[in-house]
Amino acid sequence: MARAPTAEDHKALRDLRASRRYFATFRQILDHLPRVAADMRARNQLSEPEIEILATYLTQLGHTFHALSMKYLLVGRDTGRPVPPLTLDTQDSGFPVFNELLIMANDAQQAATHLDNMPGAETLKRQMVDQIVAERDIPTRLQFALAQRLYYQELARGELFWAQNDPRAIELYDRGNTGTRPRLLIHWAVYDSQVNLPTIYLMELEDSGRTPLLRDTRRWPEVQAHLMGQALGGLKLLTIAKGFDDSFDDLHPKSLRRLHLGPLYAHGYTRQSGPLHEVLSEAAASADQNWALAWTDEILQSERVIEERAGWFGTVEREVFALDPFSGRGADIGATRMDRSIILPERPYQVLAEKSPPGFAQVTKYVVGTAGRVLRY
Repeated sequence: MARAPTAEDHKALRDLRASRRYFATFRQILDHLPRVAADMRARNQLSEPEIEILATYLTQLGHTFHALSMKYLLVGRDTGRPVPPLTLDTQDSGFPVFNELLIMANDAQQAATHLDNMPGAETLKRQMVDQIVAERDIPTRLQFALAQRLYYQELARGELFWAQNDPRAIELYDRGNTGTRPRLLIHWAVYDSQVNLPTIYLMELEDSGRTPLLRDTRRWPEVQAHLMGQALGGLKLLTIAKGFDDSFDDLHPKSLRRLHLGPLYAHGYTRQSGPLHEVLSEAAASADQNWALAWTDEILQSERVIEERAGWFGTVEREVFALDPFSGRGADIGATRMDRSIILPERPYQVLAEKSPPGFAQVTKYVVGTAGRVLRY
């Protein structure tokens, strides 16, 4: 289990240039991730529905970072009011701390009120031009007002990655006339407060209930509440899946997947120790080329079904999940398999390949080349 970050692991980005470079780096990374997802789809590591779900969450994460970049656009400048800087988890994450998303969610609840009490964007722009021409002065306070308006507009627009993103589901196929049970793909996501990282869950299940799950006014809210209550990075997939299987007799989880997006290693922003820290130090690349984003893909699959007695005369189906057979690791990780990947620019990859540190042989490397091309190694 990852160590929970402490206050000493947090860093406030008070410098304007550092703050803008940080958001620019994240925009660049998020632009590359759809290419990585496309490669995973081509290699049948992700299904078509899974790739669409992942793309949606990545888009929402991009909107969240864009909103935060507007909020902190003028950090460190004299804006007429104190603006607390963005706080990062620099030790184990490289992402903003969990509290940043909680504050953003609270701001979103009041976005409409703020927008109603603010001048329009075009009015602010005209006032900025007037101040530049008439007073020959930099309109910092008006720039701040415009940035805040753009921040609240992004929040009001919605479709952001929140601290909690409640379960939704799509039907993979229905019973029809074949007698086959309906199969659904449920997905949900959280910003894990223990490690300050976005985490995405996907569960494929069969429904043997009388009423289809998405139209069942009793079961579907219970399922949503149960899954959100188990969305903790410290829980093994086996624990989550077995708990779900035991709680819902007519829902049968066939697979459960969890993707941890991060940590981000960025020279000058994060303080991770170990091989990647050394790689980025030796790469000596420009700020926009001196980063690496890791992620972990955990998969748990059902291998067979058994029947258990329920009550005096009834039986219920229970799933038996397949665990990693190698060296007992399946019991340790609580999953059928765990895949680790990393995306990084060419220069850091060259250093990584030259150093060949232990533990990286089985890590999939996605290397960003010229014109944004992403190659897999």
